[in-house]
Amino acid sequence: MAKLLIIEDEPSMQLGLKDNMELEGYLVETASDGEEGLFKIKTNSFDLILLDVMLPKLSGFDVCKAARSAGISTPIVLLTARGEEIDKILGLEFGADDYITKPFSVRELLARVKAILRRSQLQPVKDIARTTIGRLNIDFESFHATENQIEIKLSHKEFEILSYLHQHKNQVVSRYDLLEKVWGYDEQPTTRTVDNFVVRLRQKVELNPNQPRVILTVHGTGYKLVV
Repeated sequence: MAKLLIIEDEPSMQLGLKDNMELEGYLVETASDGEEGLFKIKTNSFDLILLDVMLPKLSGFDVCKAARSAGISTPIVLLTARGEEIDKILGLEFGADDYITKPFSVRELLARVKAILRRSQLQPVKDIARTTIGRLNIDFESFHATENQIEIKLSHKEFEILSYLHQHKNQVVSRYDLLEKVWGYDEQPTTRTVDNFVVRLRQKVELNPNQPRVILTVHGTGYKLVV
C-alpha cells in the first residue's frame, strides 16, 4: 500500500486531500509547513509527496531543493496557485516530477498520483549503458551525467526522457508518447509538462539552448533527438 505525504498549510485543503487519498486506499501523513514537511521527508519513507508551493517557514521550492540535495528521490508533485511559466520551470529545475495548478479537480489529481506511482514501481527505462548526447556523457545504468568529467545534475525524470528519446533517436517522438511512456498518463494532461522539461534539458545538453541542434522541436508534434 503506497504511503503519501501531503504538505499543505491550508487546513481545509489538507483535510480534503487527505480524505480523498485515504478513500483511494493510500496511507497518508500530513505536514502544515515547510520545515515540518522537510523533517518528515528526511526521517520517513514515502512513495509520493504532494507539496504546496506557498508554505510558511520554508517554501515548497526550498523543500523540494533540500530534499533532492539530500539524495531523496521520492516523486514530488507541486501544488501551486501560481500560473506563471517561470514558476513551473523553477519547480522542475529543483527536482519536482510534476505540478498541478490550483484549482484542480480531485479526479485529475488522482490520475496524476496513480500514474506516477505506477511508473515509480517499474524499472527505469534502460538504454545502452553509456553514450554521448550533446555536451553530456551519459550513463543510463547509474543515472550519471558529466561534462568534461564534471558531474551535471539531472533529475530522474530528465534521465528517463533522454533515455526514451535516445531509444528513438533521429525519429519524431510526440509529446503524448512521452507523457504515456515516461509519465504513464492514461489521460491527456497539458503537454506543457513535457515542454518545460525539454527547456531544462536543453540548458544542460545544448551548446546554445536558444538554437538547439540536439533536441529539435517538430512543430505541432513533439521532439527529435539528433545523434
